[in-house]
Amino acid sequence: MKIFLVITLLLVAVSSNAQWVQMSNGMGTDKGVYSFATIGNNIFAGTWSTGVFLSTNNGTNWTPVNNGLTNQNVNTLVASGGNLFAGTYEGVYISTNNGTSWSIVNNGLSNIIVRSLCVSGTNVFAGTGVGVYLSTNNGSSWTSVNNGLTALNMRAIAVSGINIFAGTVGGGVFLSTNNGSNWTAINNGLTSQYIYSFAVSGGNIFAGSNSGVFLSTNNGINWAEVNNGLTNLFINSLAVSGTNIFAGTQNVPSGGSIFLSTNNGINWIQKNQGINVTPIILSLLISNNYIYAGTGGTSVYRRSLSEIIGIQNISTEIPPAYSLSQNYPNPFNPTTTIKFTIPKVSSPHDLGGDLVLLKVFDVSGREVETLINEQLQPGTYSTQWNASAYSSGVYFYKIESGDFSETKRMLLIK
Repeated sequence: MKIFLVITLLLVAVSSNAQWVQMSNGMGTDKGVYSFATIGNNIFAGTWSTGVFLSTNNGTNWTPVNNGLTNQNVNTLVASGGNLFAGTYEGVYISTNNGTSWSIVNNGLSNIIVRSLCVSGTNVFAGTGVGVYLSTNNGSSWTSVNNGLTALNMRAIAVSGINIFAGTVGGGVFLSTNNGSNWTAINNGLTSQYIYSFAVSGGNIFAGSNSGVFLSTNNGINWAEVNNGLTNLFINSLAVSGTNIFAGTQNVPSGGSIFLSTNNGINWIQKNQGINVTPIILSLLISNNYIYAGTGGTSVYRRSLSEIIGIQNISTEIPPAYSLSQNYPNPFNPTTTIKFTIPKVSSPHDLGGDLVLLKVFDVSGREVETLINEQLQPGTYSTQWNASAYSSGVYFYKIESGDFSETKRMLLIK
């Protein structure tokens, strides 16, 4: 029997931000969303067979923006200043007016499938099924830059300073330090040669593969596997916010999950709450304090970034029992930290971990918000509660799991 772990902070429910919400108005609920890009407050979503959609209100509404986009199978989007580039099944298109109109820019790149795009200064790189192409004039012309590439099927391109990283299917990762003039394979420690995504966080380079996530802290000279807690190892997409890394995954043959690491990939936590089905996660975007997930067949989901990163995995050492620590500081104003532990997963068949529910109530029992509603692996965790919107007073928090129950008192003083 599965045991549910319930942590309740005893303080008008505001729980909608504590889970993913489908944001498909104007787009439909059945789209495959392969890519995102932003220009200012405009968010663009590239879809399979229905082109590009634009939202000017953080995904609440979407409008198709496809005038001139004759190929609407959009694999990738990237913005460079006020220019928006779309990589499609017949090359590259550009829009200079937020998608109002598009022009094909394929000189030197005719009818080539473009799966990835990235920008480095005034250079635009296109990853294709036949190698890497470079444009130095906003796509007006393209040149093949494949010297040193022994694998040409490109699925991901990323920039970190002067370094250009190319992820291939079958050849691992290649590095160029001279704008693609030469490439060198950099696969030491990379046990998978199938690379589908990159993310750059300071000096850290993350590569998503068909067997999990790899991290390099020295520009790809060495790679280390960082998969602890990942139960889906096919990584389609990665996104970074500070030291928080998100991974969008897929199961084989179908389905997927979203995972978060708050410690540069050392540990991962599944973050699927609110997604009633388990679609393939094709793309991720962080913008305006939200994280967006583009899925394979259920369009776009959105979640509050500040909420989703609120829980920290302190240790993966399996504790002997459930416990609930006194919040710190106490008294507090306006934030306090609560630490708790989870012992061995109650069901050996539940790879996602035990369900943890963390809610906030006032002394009269009125619910304020849901802070945590997710499955967690054994370990020690901490989370913060920001009470800036609430009045001074005594509050209580309670943890329950099977026969275990404990309540503690905390004090908010403003």
